[in-house]
Amino acid sequence: MTARPSDSVLLTVTGRDGSDTTARLTGFLADAGAELLDVEQVVVQGLLTLALLVRLPDSAGGEGLLQALQVLARELAVTVDVRAVAPLATPPGPEPLRYVVTAVGRTLGAREVHALTARLAVQGARVERITRLSETPLGSVELHVMLPPGVDPSALKRALLALSMESTTFDVALQRESLYRRGKRMVVMDMDSTLIRIEVIDELARAHGVHAKVAAITERAMHGEMDYDESLRQRVALLAGLDVQVLRELAANLPLTEGAETLLRVLRRLGYRTAVISGGFSVAAEALQARLGIDFAYSNTLEAADGKLTGRTVGTIVNARRKAELLETLARQEGILLEQVIAVGDGANDLLMLEKAGLGIAFRAKPRLREAADTSISAGGLDTILYLLGLTARELREVT
Repeated sequence: MTARPSDSVLLTVTGRDGSDTTARLTGFLADAGAELLDVEQVVVQGLLTLALLVRLPDSAGGEGLLQALQVLARELAVTVDVRAVAPLATPPGPEPLRYVVTAVGRTLGAREVHALTARLAVQGARVERITRLSETPLGSVELHVMLPPGVDPSALKRALLALSMESTTFDVALQRESLYRRGKRMVVMDMDSTLIRIEVIDELARAHGVHAKVAAITERAMHGEMDYDESLRQRVALLAGLDVQVLRELAANLPLTEGAETLLRVLRRLGYRTAVISGGFSVAAEALQARLGIDFAYSNTLEAADGKLTGRTVGTIVNARRKAELLETLARQEGILLEQVIAVGDGANDLLMLEKAGLGIAFRAKPRLREAADTSISAGGLDTILYLLGLTARELREVT
């Protein structure tokens, strides 16, 4: 190419990565008086791709400078592609919206990445950068995308939700790129069918021989025939006379959801505050709090007398509205902005809590909650949340 003074030139360097390749090239440009405008570098399996956007010095001799650069490239055993580029004009009007799309699965192959990027293309979202979060095999990638002004972000969310629901092998999460995305400080979780794999009230009902009756009340509540508070009262009433020891033994052996221990261990070591806010029962929630090192636990308390359950609860029922109130109170108490809170749940009773948090995650939830939440996880375990925080597998090794 013929270089003119003040040309913007894109230098694309490819080849085997050497320990001093970038240093030698940037040193050459600095000595030549070239102005560095932009730089990106990635190394994949020892192969370097380095992009340098530079403005050539105003003095004559730009062509000679580029010829000397090619001599250096041969010495470094790399190839340098050189092309003049026109400066990008900033269009008038609103700024484009920027999002982070995280894909997490057991393995991600070309088919999965194609399905994701094709869905983004249809929505007009331009991929600006892709970063691998996992190690071998490829299991998680983070895509930074730009949505042009005038494009409906909710349409992008619906498209990616549909992709997640179509797939049984990987999850796709969408988050607005902002200061708070990697600045989360608290994670609040539901308990039953979220932090643990069971519904405690169902197991107690089985032990007491009233499971069919409890299930029928639950079904009526799910169809809107009674509110949550009344359904809880009726189900708990059926537990009257159950030996408290049954509840204690169940609480001591709760089956954790996949990834729960890893998630809580990493969050604790990184200084996050954690909480269980559950419509379940305090004996179970407090057992999990001690077992997993959770900071706070809020739930319903079953009344007992003479070693037996009375069939009543004590205190305010932790329903959907109370869950949201507790999240907000806890964040304020800890001096944490709501934008810095993650809430995780699986049922309609968690919706208000998920809406209150900066990031609401529907975990293995029914379609209605998945559609309302900010994002959802269905294929992976709870430790998938760590990738949504932007953490890489290499970083996680440092704290696990």
